[in-house]
Amino acid sequence: MYFGLLFALGLVGVLGWVFKNQAASVVAAPLPITTTAVPVTTTAVPTTTAAPTTTVAPTTTTTTSTSTTTTTTTTIPLSERELARIDSVFGDIAPKSVTATPNGLFFAQNMMYRHTVTVYDEQGSLLKTINDRVDLAEFGVEDGVVARGAPVEAASTSDGEYVYVSNYAMYGPGFGREPGDQCSDSGWDNSFLYRVDTNSLEIDQVIEVGAVPKFLAVTPNDEFVIVSNWCSYDVSIVDTRSGSEIARIDIGRHPRGVAISSDSSTAYVTEMGGTRIAIIPLDEIGRPESRIYPPNGADIRLGQWDLDFEIDWLDDVGRGPRSVVLSPDDKFLYATLNGEGRVIKIDLETREIVEKVRTGDAPRSMAISDDGEALYVVNYVSNTMSKVLTSEMEEVQELRTAEKPIGITVDPNTSNVWVSNYSGVLQIFEDQ
Repeated sequence: MYFGLLFALGLVGVLGWVFKNQAASVVAAPLPITTTAVPVTTTAVPTTTAAPTTTVAPTTTTTTSTSTTTTTTTTIPLSERELARIDSVFGDIAPKSVTATPNGLFFAQNMMYRHTVTVYDEQGSLLKTINDRVDLAEFGVEDGVVARGAPVEAASTSDGEYVYVSNYAMYGPGFGREPGDQCSDSGWDNSFLYRVDTNSLEIDQVIEVGAVPKFLAVTPNDEFVIVSNWCSYDVSIVDTRSGSEIARIDIGRHPRGVAISSDSSTAYVTEMGGTRIAIIPLDEIGRPESRIYPPNGADIRLGQWDLDFEIDWLDDVGRGPRSVVLSPDDKFLYATLNGEGRVIKIDLETREIVEKVRTGDAPRSMAISDDGEALYVVNYVSNTMSKVLTSEMEEVQELRTAEKPIGITVDPNTSNVWVSNYSGVLQIFEDQ
């Protein structure tokens, strides 16, 4: 019995020594790194699951992180949108054209039918009706009389501070009868441009140009206004600093559309009575030296204009080229062919027509989207507007307008398209 007790005590000692050494070996071994030993805290940013992005525009997907917020907007390309009319503007109007300004104004020229220019905001609310009656003597015209005009087209300066308006003819003592679009005679009276201050919406300058001025455009640098004179068969170049015509350039029968390159170096003018487009090198015009003299700060010209340049031509573009616009990169020129019912695309590097597309009957005026992806063309006889994609020159939509659509412009702020109709209505369309 005593021997058994001793044996048991010895066994306990041995086992204790074994357990002690095993415990020591476990403590001596390095602790494994685990992700569960210290819980990961994300209290600053709750864990979220982002919703999948869809292609419905506009779609906004927002992902929240510890320090930044990223917002992504997906926009439907123009090729997948459709024009829809969103409003119509009526009144005592017969708009020949409509022009948008960068500061959110819209000028509708009501020609000889109403003798007015009506000005609207982006919602189509009438801001003012400007009467075309002026006292030419008050504007420094020698032997000037009180006369009325006939507003045709308008063009804005780059900042929208001023808008220039062409007048088909002038009516008053000393002015003869209006020529009519056929210009069947010669020796027609010169007409005038009006300059409108967009802050006061008042005519603050008149400038004499050729007979029956129609389209006009302001160079992007605001130095010149280029005016096509329908019945004197020439183009007026107007210096905006002095408010005077400095040159006239013979074009041929019925100059019409004008487009100017983004660097203001070149003007393109259509010869609607033929098949050509003139190329005018504006960068070769030499401005005379001038000085500003006190006390009234008059800008006095000391020399003469250097106008020793030659125009070039894009020949055989088609019958009746009317309206022209340039792509934003100035690589392509687009023109409506009123005599063929087509719109053409000209590569200005090769001077070749690379594409043609047929729209409605008698495509007249045309505007281009800000990104250059789409042309909007009014078809006068068809009473429609066409949307043409410039990449393939494909008409993707033709929709009804009011009767006799004649003018068109794109709002640079909203991209809405405004159409003027001789029938007495302005229509506003959205590319949805």
